[in-house]
Amino acid sequence: MDEYIDIVSENGDQTGKVALKSEAHKNGWFHNTIHLWLFTRQGEILLQQRSHKKAIYPLLWDVSAAGHIDAGESIETAAIRETQEELGLLLKPTDLIKIGVNKHLTAYADGAIQDNEFHHVFIAELKVDITELTAQEEEVEALKLVSFSQFKLHLENSTDNHFIPSNKAYYQFVLDKLKAQI
Repeated sequence: MDEYIDIVSENGDQTGKVALKSEAHKNGWFHNTIHLWLFTRQGEILLQQRSHKKAIYPLLWDVSAAGHIDAGESIETAAIRETQEELGLLLKPTDLIKIGVNKHLTAYADGAIQDNEFHHVFIAELKVDITELTAQEEEVEALKLVSFSQFKLHLENSTDNHFIPSNKAYYQFVLDKLKAQI
């Protein structure tokens, strides 16, 4: 879906400019997204398998819920909205724990998409059984819980086509923050 998003500077400051997401990706304009990682008190992380319909990294496993922040939308509101859209899970603002901002610069599809984003990264405890989640068909192929140790093994084995290879340092950052939370 092509929605309007706020354009930010390469330092993350608001520019006052609004553009379609497709324009931002075509022109390499910086913008904000959210990443929400759900965890259990048993030391598990909820992973989302990217839909086979996705243009970028279809069928690889990634963040529990993610998406672009709509123009004029707050970061926390976007995190709650994206989680409800992709997983059918309604969180409250008090459930969100912000762990950082990840500056992400990547070109895809032979330069047709220049993805210059600031991922505003949150964690939240998953308090329902995974069977109660409803995956959004256009975005999510499957869901699974993996232990922290399984997550680490996938990170160490970069040839297993599990995670997006270029995100290894980011995934390690998230894992460290999750371990500190438990």
